[in-house]
Amino acid sequence: MNGFPFESEYFVRGEGIPLVRIRDLDHAETEVNYIGPVIEDAWIEPGDVIIGMDGEFNVARWRGQRALLNQRMCCLRPRSGSVAGFISYMLPLPLKVINDLTYSTTVKHLLSIDVRKIRIGTPPELEQQAIASFLDREMARIDALAAKKEQLIALLQEKRTALVTRAVTKGLDPNASMKDSGVDWLGKIPAHWQLKRVKNLSSFVTSGSRGWAEHYTDEGPLFLRLGNLKAGKIDLDFSAVQHVSPRQGVEGERTRVYGGDLVISITALIGAVGVIPEGVPAAFVNQHLALVRLSKRQINPRWLAYCVLSRVGQEQFRAELYGGTKDGLSLNDIRSLLVLEPPKKEQQRIVEILDGQGKHVDRLIGKVQEAIDRLKELRAALISAAVTGKIDVREEAV
Repeated sequence: MNGFPFESEYFVRGEGIPLVRIRDLDHAETEVNYIGPVIEDAWIEPGDVIIGMDGEFNVARWRGQRALLNQRMCCLRPRSGSVAGFISYMLPLPLKVINDLTYSTTVKHLLSIDVRKIRIGTPPELEQQAIASFLDREMARIDALAAKKEQLIALLQEKRTALVTRAVTKGLDPNASMKDSGVDWLGKIPAHWQLKRVKNLSSFVTSGSRGWAEHYTDEGPLFLRLGNLKAGKIDLDFSAVQHVSPRQGVEGERTRVYGGDLVISITALIGAVGVIPEGVPAAFVNQHLALVRLSKRQINPRWLAYCVLSRVGQEQFRAELYGGTKDGLSLNDIRSLLVLEPPKKEQQRIVEILDGQGKHVDRLIGKVQEAIDRLKELRAALISAAVTGKIDVREEAV
């Protein structure tokens, strides 16, 4: 059964009928409900197998209450003698094959006719039930363990943020003389530090513009986008960078970055930040990034980046977005950002310590992530072995 293109003007929160969209695939509750005319053929029931038909072609059993299915999704309801749980575990492999063989320059789309053509091996119903029961139990164990490790990563990231916030607001000397910052949410700061706005520490704040897609190339200057920034870090990822042929004239020069510049995400991943390394080849920014060029005599770029990443920067960004209709930050928001300015030698010392602490936290996070990846591999291997009969689970209680 295909989902229906329900009118978005009837999407609401709270009241109405749950409306399942691709983003709700692995959840028990929907992000929005629907209050418009009901399409009877679009109802899905708890336990139905649902497939996202855009992107990665993911599969799940619907865990929520009776709901309506939106477009770009389909539902499989087993005939007598087939078990939904078994089918949901069996489908990801053939769907991955379809995904891998589907060419697209943007988002891949799955057709319901492709789903209908999928062939799977089906053991007797009792064995299907046994396999589904076994996998449900084992997946719950693996997923619970992975969830605990994800929580550990979140705690480590919180620890890093706390360390950064402490260092960029209080400094390293616990016995330093303090003064009132004059800002309620900031409290006391070291007496010899100053509180300034980014516009007072920078010579240039701008952002990229639209229209660069026609300039994309396979080699040449770099084109920096949101994907080059990482949440919670100030490093840039150049492994998947786009290349461009530079736009001529003022527009090209205005959006070019140089060593020591900051780039800050102003849409989507709000407040992620990177520092352009010295000696970087020619590179330009798109419209989702703010480019901040600093007065290097006053401020260390990595110091300012840590200020942005700390609760000092993030709370100001949230305040700008909260309760309004804005879906991103303006350049004025960036210029008006309050940050602290210690003497430059002290900035450098704090940056060195935070860099070292950050590497230590990253190593810990990396080890935990490796464990999560191994659990994912175990999960996939166990499913494959069970649904293809490589392991015998017929004695499992149904």
